[in-house]
Amino acid sequence: MALRDFIKKQFIDVIHWVEPEDGILAWRYPMRDMEIQNGAKLTVRESQMAAFVNEGQVADVFAPGLHTLNTHTLPLLTNIMNWDKLFQSPFKSDVYFFSTRLQVNQRWGTATPVTVRDRDFGAVRLRAYGIYSYRVGDPRSFHAKVSGTRDIYHVADLEGQLRNTIVGRMADTFAESQIPFLDMAANQVELGQKIAAYLNPVFTDLGLMLDSFVVENLSLPEELQKRLDERIGMTMLGDMGKYTQFQVAQSMPIAAANEGGGMAGVGAGLGAGLAMAQTMMSAIQQPAAPAPAPAPAGAAPVAGGDTKFCIECGKPMPARAKFCPGCGGAQQ
Repeated sequence: MALRDFIKKQFIDVIHWVEPEDGILAWRYPMRDMEIQNGAKLTVRESQMAAFVNEGQVADVFAPGLHTLNTHTLPLLTNIMNWDKLFQSPFKSDVYFFSTRLQVNQRWGTATPVTVRDRDFGAVRLRAYGIYSYRVGDPRSFHAKVSGTRDIYHVADLEGQLRNTIVGRMADTFAESQIPFLDMAANQVELGQKIAAYLNPVFTDLGLMLDSFVVENLSLPEELQKRLDERIGMTMLGDMGKYTQFQVAQSMPIAAANEGGGMAGVGAGLGAGLAMAQTMMSAIQQPAAPAPAPAPAGAAPVAGGDTKFCIECGKPMPARAKFCPGCGGAQQ
């Protein structure tokens, strides 16, 4: 029994890997004091790839499937080791498994605002965030440039590098596109595609493949966002002259009611305010009224500077008149 255990410990007949958790990109098969038996079986599952490394050099890479290890299935390693076609002895080599499934819902965002020159607002500081997904595409490059000889390499080990790279490329995209902020914010899908085009060569160089890149939000600092909201509100109002007249007409009754003291003063002020408001509203909503008819013969002329408003109907009348010529109401 002891001899049998010793043999199993020294020679490997089956090599495979089952991912124990999410977030693993590369894992090294334990090879301490062990050698791979000629004709051993290598099982590479879907969403995996395996690589044989001899003396620091990646020799053979295996796609998903069941592989029998011999001189035919290890051509590069056979050439490196100078094995002949009758190779029968066990051999020592490091075996690495790589997870090629998508690493989804990876977050990116600007830790600090990115300053860019905008055609509409001048120099502005933008914030942005979103998600992206990627996978290992080339185990050779990924092993040589990223994971190396580590026993295990996680997604979290690469997260900071990728996030900072994304933010840097995003700033380049803003600067080179010369697209105004309002247009970028309204076309976030196209913006994400442009940034992804800049990122693809970077990911490929690391042995990765960028699958998707999404811009979820693009925003300005709070103080500039307030100015933008004001500008949008002014655009929605349209004719500012008419809006100002409307606001004045709305406020006149309140202002007139606060003039002077006593009930008579309040009534006179309210009448004046209502009359002025009605006049201004008429100017906004209706065409100009025709010129007034000539005063009746014998009527006292009404001077522009010697006029008051009737406290009953609000119509203009001579300042010295005791009764309104329009409604006949007694005046104070």
